[in-house]
Amino acid sequence: MDIDPSRRNKKPRLLLESERERLDEFIDSIHYSARYSDDKFEYRHVQLPKNMLKKIPADYFDSAKGTLKLLWEEEWRALGITQSLGWEHYEVHEPEPHILLFKSAVSVISRAPVA
Repeated sequence: MDIDPSRRNKKPRLLLESERERLDEFIDSIHYSARYSDDKFEYRHVQLPKNMLKKIPADYFDSAKGTLKLLWEEEWRALGITQSLGWEHYEVHEPEPHILLFKSAVSVISRAPVA
């Protein structure tokens, strides 16, 4: 499940202040799923408000797929997505392009049984 570098901007494209301000109204409406995991990764999906997609700059999108590109951490944080360190945007749910899929390596501590 490696990240395809062709689905990202070559380097993070930071938002201009005016672009960031257009997104502020949506930040409180971003939905974060519960975490789920397998042996290698912890996962979660982040659901952006559908109207927010209209305010995100065009160069954040993959025109061939009609979805957001895979975003660098600096990019998804600039959109207002807040998560702990270590999360990586690895996929977009194409039927619902406002849903972004994230993964983080499972640590030994998080796999330890709870007493």
